Amino acid sequence: MRSFASPFLLAAVLAAALSSTAIRAQTAGEPPVACAVGTIAAASKLIESCTAVIDNPATSEADRLEARISRAMALNGAGQTDKALAEIEVVLAKNPNLARAFRARGAIFRIAGNSVAAFEAMNQAIRLEPNNAKNLEARGNIFNNIGKYDRAIDDYNEALRLDPNFALAYSDRGAAWYFKGEYQKAVEDYDSAIRLDPSRAWTFANRGVAYRKLGRNERALDDDTSAIRIDPTVPEFFDNRGLDLAGNGDYASAIADYDQAIKIRPEAKFLTNRGDSYQAKKDYDRAIADYDAALKLDPGFQRAYNNRGTAWRRKGDRNRALQDYAEAVRLKPSDAGAAGNYKELSLENERLNALAYQKNLPSFNCATAKRQVEKAICDDPGLAQLDREINDLFLRVIADAENGNHRAALTLTQQQRDFVQERNSQFGQRGYDLRQAMTERLDRLSAIARQ
Repeated sequence: MRSFASPFLLAAVLAAALSSTAIRAQTAGEPPVACAVGTIAAASKLIESCTAVIDNPATSEADRLEARISRAMALNGAGQTDKALAEIEVVLAKNPNLARAFRARGAIFRIAGNSVAAFEAMNQAIRLEPNNAKNLEARGNIFNNIGKYDRAIDDYNEALRLDPNFALAYSDRGAAWYFKGEYQKAVEDYDSAIRLDPSRAWTFANRGVAYRKLGRNERALDDDTSAIRIDPTVPEFFDNRGLDLAGNGDYASAIADYDQAIKIRPEAKFLTNRGDSYQAKKDYDRAIADYDAALKLDPGFQRAYNNRGTAWRRKGDRNRALQDYAEAVRLKPSDAGAAGNYKELSLENERLNALAYQKNLPSFNCATAKRQVEKAICDDPGLAQLDREINDLFLRVIADAENGNHRAALTLTQQQRDFVQERNSQFGQRGYDLRQAMTERLDRLSAIARQ
């Protein structure tokens, strides 16, 4: 989100990971699932379909190996990485020169975060099929994942030279431009990808994120809505649209989209974003409840601590706010926003503590006090505070009087002197109540200040 000012740490990230197997929930009435990488279906349905192909005695050996690769990608999409890799090993044992199997293994390792093994597999695929654009595009994704964006762009360029109509290469090169901060170039690549393949929801979602970086929120909203229309089962699409709606100040609509994202799949980032919108609406209790829920799901989600700190601060609970800011800094010391919030509140607390301490001191120096009445005031915190308040209010009414009538200011000064003189002379005498006299003097000055 971008609409909130300094106290918030706000994050809008690229909606999609780089290209991988497209798997989603299957609804009733859909046609039978084809056993092929890229099939849009539930992982369980794709695994079932591929298993049927593999177990069919009429299936050729080449088709059976292809089905095993598709099943491996479906297994990986279902979170069964070890089984997926074992499936690929079966394929390579039967045909060690099958480039597509190496490409699939590289993609599985990339998604698992093992870039060394991913490069090894993908380089083998390129060695076997150097003119296959898919191999170059897949290796570009690994470079993108490890932050070597220029190397990624080189691979995408070569893939597009080999296949100028390769929509996915345009889309993933758009991601590389985005990560480099070249948002206009990212949009241009996403434009090309959408022209070639207007059915891929992630491309719309990622173009929307790039538009957001360019400050073109209406275009971002249009792309978010297109992504949701194509595939309403992806929570990130609703979250992204929520960010754009919040950026436009439409927090109620943003909350409705975050609700949908959380319903599909509760995640700390979705809850935190919804909490930010509640906070923008000054509904701090609901905001804090969302930050609490986010941290229950992910105790290390740093942004939730920082933004919850701001909610506590706005509710007036400085101690809890400072604790949350401190935890945000501990989790991510490099976060300048969290560090700034912590420092600002710490200094503010110091100033308030100093003022509170001063209010408990009288208007004179107790160390040099000689009169008994002054010593009595120094020994009694209540009297000391009364003396401070009388002095502060007297200075204020004098300043106001001087602005309009010097003679009135002189009269007020004399009245104050008379009060102090009477206080000094009457203290200790029978019937003189120092606290009452000071309270009456404060009330009199307050009445003057209100005139």
